[in-house]
Amino acid sequence: MIPEGMNSIAQATYWSIPGHLLFLVLHLLGVVCFSYIVAKRMTPLLRGQRDFRFDRPWARLERVLQFWLGQWKHPRYRTAGAIHILIFAGFIILVARAFSLLMQGITTNFAMPGFSGSAGHVYDIAKDYAATIVLLCMVVAAIRRGIFKPARYRVPARYGKDHTPDAIFLLASIGVLMAADGLFAASQAASQSQQGLPVEFLATLSLPWILKNALLATSPTTLWNLHVGSYLVHELAFFFLLCYRPFGVQFHVETSLFSIYFAKLDRGTLKPVRWGVSDEQLDQVKSFGVKKFEDFTWKHMLDFYSCADCGRCSDQCPANAVGRPLSPRFLTIKARDYSYRHYPVFDRPIEGEPLVGSIYSEDEIWSCTTCGACEAECPLLVEYIDKIVDLRRGMVDDGKVPQSLQKPLKALESRGNPYGKMEKKRGDWVKNKEFQQACEVPILNGNHAADTLYFVDSITSYDDRIQSIGRATARILRHAGSNFGILGAAEKDSGHEARRFGEELLFMALRDHNVEAIQASGARRIVTADPHAYNALKHDYRDLPPVEHISQFIAREVSAGNIQLNPVPDESKVYTYHDPCYLGRHNQLYDAPREVLDRVPGLKRVEMSRCRDRSFCCGGGGLALFYEPKEDQRMGVKRVQMAAEAGANVIVTACPFCMVNIEDAIKVAGMEGTMTAIDLAELVDQQISRTDDRCLSSVSRP
Repeated sequence: MIPEGMNSIAQATYWSIPGHLLFLVLHLLGVVCFSYIVAKRMTPLLRGQRDFRFDRPWARLERVLQFWLGQWKHPRYRTAGAIHILIFAGFIILVARAFSLLMQGITTNFAMPGFSGSAGHVYDIAKDYAATIVLLCMVVAAIRRGIFKPARYRVPARYGKDHTPDAIFLLASIGVLMAADGLFAASQAASQSQQGLPVEFLATLSLPWILKNALLATSPTTLWNLHVGSYLVHELAFFFLLCYRPFGVQFHVETSLFSIYFAKLDRGTLKPVRWGVSDEQLDQVKSFGVKKFEDFTWKHMLDFYSCADCGRCSDQCPANAVGRPLSPRFLTIKARDYSYRHYPVFDRPIEGEPLVGSIYSEDEIWSCTTCGACEAECPLLVEYIDKIVDLRRGMVDDGKVPQSLQKPLKALESRGNPYGKMEKKRGDWVKNKEFQQACEVPILNGNHAADTLYFVDSITSYDDRIQSIGRATARILRHAGSNFGILGAAEKDSGHEARRFGEELLFMALRDHNVEAIQASGARRIVTADPHAYNALKHDYRDLPPVEHISQFIAREVSAGNIQLNPVPDESKVYTYHDPCYLGRHNQLYDAPREVLDRVPGLKRVEMSRCRDRSFCCGGGGLALFYEPKEDQRMGVKRVQMAAEAGANVIVTACPFCMVNIEDAIKVAGMEGTMTAIDLAELVDQQISRTDDRCLSSVSRP
């Protein structure tokens, strides 16, 4: 018998089984299966290392609202972003609908609380259109995946099989779910119309509305069969998807909210060797870094589950772009697959194996420049740098250090700089005869005191070309009336790169020495022209005065009128600014350098296609200058080509490492004579309007 108006799915009988009992059992089985699978997936997280992610709950909730609910980063890829936002919004709207359908199978005349009257009418319209839009998005997404195949979705042979079939299968399953929902509502409305009963409202031109009009001439028996069949299909598809997602990429539907909530809040920082273990207790740690899967923290394992396999990270990764054996996307995918293999749902855990040498290669891990492009792009805030640094810590602990890095690391340990030069020569860059006559730079060794410490760091102290940046910085500080000095021989390398290359104990030794020297200097603030030193002093050190980059100092002094800038001598030159990774992405300093450039009269500035948080790493960060990677093209060459494509012939940067790599890239690319590079401090030093200023510039103009 067909229940009147088809409102009694729960009261009908199926194979001599009461509907409410059949669907109750089906729902309980689905929930139990899902709970069991998720519990098994959480097993490795319980075995993972500790990770302190429970601080600042309000800041974390704000992140959830912005990046999860607000889908903040998705529009950065317009087409895919728009599709994902529509799907996500549809899912959010349809949560109440899915629960309502579940309840209709076990109870009669169920109504969602708060959805009566006008509120319910508005929701009915919203859910009809939501289901329709989600279905259309499934079709569009499947066409993109199967036919157009954006390059970032491709899986190179060395990384395993193509994920397209699985993706299309999941999209089709969701499409079936939406179609079943629409058919369920349409068959009921068509039956009500045939019987002269009040017809459930269906939004005009929505999928249920279209199906209802198509079914008006269908027999009552067929309508009932469609009604019941669509409900069964919907419930089976719902629980199938629920239980299938933890086996593949779609698991991020469940885990992404938690991954975003527990995401790192502070940019530019690194996780400690072990959470809860102080520096003084590190000698008690038997093994440093990540060697086996369980050495990852529970949060990093959660990241593996939360990756949506969208390929945005690898699409922005400079190492991947120049053919290095690194793709951030597959760092995560390979770890997730490893977890699935070694922690199977229907068997006991399998004993693990070392990660480096099995799923990761040494070159893969050393190829990363820690530029942060992957993390800046990921819409789910998946973290990569901490994982890579932890893997490096493990390799260093096992003595697996590339040959090209062994010498600079040993020099850092013995001499306090990667060049192996004598400590007493660290301050010799101020002894340039012409500079020394024009600009006095005191050494804060107890005989002199100053309010400001200029922290120079190794590359500016010892590299002949980069010393000019140090002298330009000193002249700017003196011109602005800053009472400053340097540490000279008392300064050692900031240790920024040593730490990010896995040498934690070496970094600690360098840091502790510098902290003591800085505190002894009596300086009340620190200025540096090196973004890597800036990041280390700001994030890796403790108990120091405030630190700022020279670009911040210049911007403030220019704004205050303490620095006046002359017009550029050649207005035909076109300038572009290259954002250093550790000034931009890691510390969000994008505007100060540009404000300074825009205050130079007559200076024409253009932006490269990849700028600000999408800036393309030069490849020269710290010890990467000494590392010999396997690559098809130098990162610096690719960056110089981007500048030329933007119409620029002068590249301005604010990082000594960028300067070394970009100038070298100009030569390799054969652009000498058509492209030049200059540091922001050098440019400002050239353009300062000086009258009786004793610190005269001797920098050659581009």
